[in-house]
Amino acid sequence: MKMVNSSKISEFVLLGLTNTRELEIIFFFIFLLAYAAIMAGNLLIVVTITFDSHLHSTPMYFLLGNLSFLDMSISTITTPKMVTDFLRENKIISLWGCMAQMFFLHFLGGSEMTLLIVMAVDRYIAICKPLHYTTIMNRRVLTGSVLLSWAIGFVHTMSQMVFTITLPFCGPNVVDSIFCDLPLVLKLACTETYVLELLVIADSGLLSFICFILLLISYIVILVTVQRRSSGGLSKALSTLSAHITVVTLFFGPCIFIYAWPFSSFSVDKFLSVFYSVITPLLNPIIYTLRNQEMKAAMSRLRTQHVSSRQTF
Repeated sequence: MKMVNSSKISEFVLLGLTNTRELEIIFFFIFLLAYAAIMAGNLLIVVTITFDSHLHSTPMYFLLGNLSFLDMSISTITTPKMVTDFLRENKIISLWGCMAQMFFLHFLGGSEMTLLIVMAVDRYIAICKPLHYTTIMNRRVLTGSVLLSWAIGFVHTMSQMVFTITLPFCGPNVVDSIFCDLPLVLKLACTETYVLELLVIADSGLLSFICFILLLISYIVILVTVQRRSSGGLSKALSTLSAHITVVTLFFGPCIFIYAWPFSSFSVDKFLSVFYSVITPLLNPIIYTLRNQEMKAAMSRLRTQHVSSRQTF
């Protein structure tokens, strides 16, 4: 309550991607379809893994189900508001709505970064230590890893938001982006935020960079291991990992660019933010289902069971 009383503004104005009405209408339909595809594709993955006993008991797919849930959640934090704003002349978000958006964005984003590391470790163990895979990646380890990723995400966002919510905002209140994010909002505070800016660089920027480097190292180790064991398997591994590396790069690249230099004004930042909030959640179901024979088989089994149950009734 102290924050509200000491703040002269109670809302922020989002500038969005463009101020051209025709482009806003086009973007409305593009992002509406993208969000529908994100929810449908990721929900399909979650349902398939949940109700297929084979996939649910397989470590890789258990982690994939959690990744899809995070993708849906991250996209839901930003995309519906962005889509409706394309139809509004005044794109306004309340002060606490802005704070909540930043909290959940970094909470879920930090969790997903950590989960991607866990998934890379899972693939490393499966390929490099296949005889010990089921023993190492047991249900207790999997559950603990997922809980750890959520815990890291929570600590990550709280370490920044606990200071942000106490800042006074006196104006201006214009955010040049499609949603609220720490670097842009901190610049609007009517007090010195230099220490907090360094914290964001060390926290968000460093976390993104370290996770990205660790993922690249894990992929390199996997490829080297596969090449040593079978030259024929290298092309298959490259085909699989190249798609994963592409998605990881699209997710981490914009994050590193935005948060490693967060307080320099780049007009491209708001377009880069589309990648980790829309593009990556849209690509993940394509990468992990259309290119995965086990997922296709599981979906086919569920469809057959559904048809059979309807015919029975």
